[in-house]
Formats: sequence, C-alpha cells, structure tokens
Amino acid sequence: MVTYKGLPAPLICDYLSREESRARYSAGTEFQIGKIEMVANTGTYVDSPFHRYPNGTDLAGLPLSSLANLDCLVARIGPSKERAIDSLPFSSAEIRGKAVLVQTTWDRHWRTDQYFEGHPYISGELARWLADSGAVLVGIDSHNIDCTDTGERPAHTELLGREIPICEHMCGLGELPERGAKFFAVPVKVKGFGTFPVRAFAIA
Repeated sequence: MVTYKGLPAPLICDYLSREESRARYSAGTEFQIGKIEMVANTGTYVDSPFHRYPNGTDLAGLPLSSLANLDCLVARIGPSKERAIDSLPFSSAEIRGKAVLVQTTWDRHWRTDQYFEGHPYISGELARWLADSGAVLVGIDSHNIDCTDTGERPAHTELLGREIPICEHMCGLGELPERGAKFFAVPVKVKGFGTFPVRAFAIA
C-alpha cells in the first residue's frame, strides 16, 4: 500500500514462520512472528506536531484525549474546479472541541495514479480558522491536507503549530453522519516519531 508518491512500499513478511518455529518448540507447538518494514507515512496516518516542528509533541507525547473518543463533524465538500477549500459548512462555535473530518470524496481515486495528482486540500487560512475555532483534530480523505505543488505546507504549519493532530488518507467518510459520531485515530507510542499509521474509525 503506497499512499505518498516517491516513498517506498512497506515490506510485510514472516520474521519466523510457523514451519520454521516447529524446530524451536515441542511437538505440536508452533508460532508465527511477523515483520513489517515501512516508512511512517503509509496508509491512513496521523501527523503529530513533531512531524513539522523539532520541539513539537511526538507520537509518544500525544494524549489519548487528543486522538480517541472525539466528538466529530464531517464537512461534506462537493467536487469543484477549485482545489483549495477555504470554508466549511459549520460555525466557529460548532467546531470547538471537535475532530473535523473533511470529506472531499477524493478517496474514490484510492490506489490509482489519479490519487496523487490534483487533489483537493484546505487552505492555510481555513487551517488557521479551524485552530482559532478550537478544533482538536483535523482529517481529510485526500492525498494531503496541503497543496503539494510547492514546498510550502501552511495547513501543517498552522495546525501542528497549535498542537492539533492531522489525519490524512482517510476513506469512507461518506458512511458517517455529519454530526454525532465519536472518532478514533490512535497510533502506537513511539518517541522521536512524528507520523504513524492508524486504524481510523468512528462510532455513530
């Protein structure tokens, strides 16, 4: 599964297969131990502030309260010629204390070449408004929350600079209600890491 163009695909294999384990254990006893080698930006993943800032909170430092059992809003953004998303259909008061998930339906291109080209993203101004409004996490079903045409990353800069985690490469947001679900996106606790895959899900 490759979700960021130019990064290597993960290697998933046996470290110890069941067949090999039989030589180590008593007759009739066998185990499998798996091995994964991958970059952290694989699949659906969470960015912590450390991803952008050397002194930002890393994965190990993120409190569960910033990643689990979050009240969430799903902003449904219809297809548009304009890739930049400048506003959401919610008031600032509705945003406070919520995970805000931006549904662009770009996940329809998942695992195709189109996924990497011309994706929708949120503007730096919208990211600042989300932070000022008190969003606690922001997610998107797109290749990146920022435009990748240049080296600038204003949405990452604004959100991670305010200690707001980001969840990218999400799928299936259309299955969630606009309001009322509880969102979870919990990575493993790794010191000195800014990003890691998650099993993102919501309970409606």
